[in-house]
Amino acid sequence: MSNAPSVEPFAIRDCALIAVATGSRAETLKDLRDNLLDCPAACLYYHFWGGLLHTRLEEREYNNDFAAWAWHALHDRVLGERLAMIDPTAFGSLEDLRRELIEVIEQRLDEHEYLLWAPRDQQFQFVQSQTVVFDTGRRANKPQDLLAVIPQLSAGSIFFHFIEARQRKPVGASDFQVWLERFGPDYADLRNALGAIDPYFSSLTELRRKISAVFDAFLGAT
Repeated sequence: MSNAPSVEPFAIRDCALIAVATGSRAETLKDLRDNLLDCPAACLYYHFWGGLLHTRLEEREYNNDFAAWAWHALHDRVLGERLAMIDPTAFGSLEDLRRELIEVIEQRLDEHEYLLWAPRDQQFQFVQSQTVVFDTGRRANKPQDLLAVIPQLSAGSIFFHFIEARQRKPVGASDFQVWLERFGPDYADLRNALGAIDPYFSSLTELRRKISAVFDAFLGAT
């Protein structure tokens, strides 16, 4: 494979998501729909992705906070399962994701003969995220260097470079893919394999293992 000495080293960064309360709450499914109409897009990001960086003793039953609330607070398993099936990586933007959420909820509202209420102490709290980024000081000078680096990355680094990166331009691409592109077409298959990994239905530990396996498959023998 060709190498490109002029390519800047890959800077390993770490991150944390800071939860910022918006003050908006939902007690009924209609409240949830109404708030979703104009809540900050950062709320959608937090309630779909923020749980990955939360320390939990047990596995998440649902992959996003909206689905978990529908089941645990409203006791609506049908809606919970429908919301849990929404994969945010399938949408080109958070606004597209917002429209899908609203459509699913409005469909469920039409199906109900009465309005479901959550207990006062289980109201949905709309929270938005703020990302704090740290430079670890670690660098990878060539693609092969990532073979050793990736298995050692923290959950925050995996989140920043493989999930948070998808919100930056080019939208939908991880930092690994963007960096590898600078080394030319020899790494196209590796970039495509990384792009085929869906990060939403995996823990960050599982995601790190999948990314590491892809690098090893393409570069392990080089």
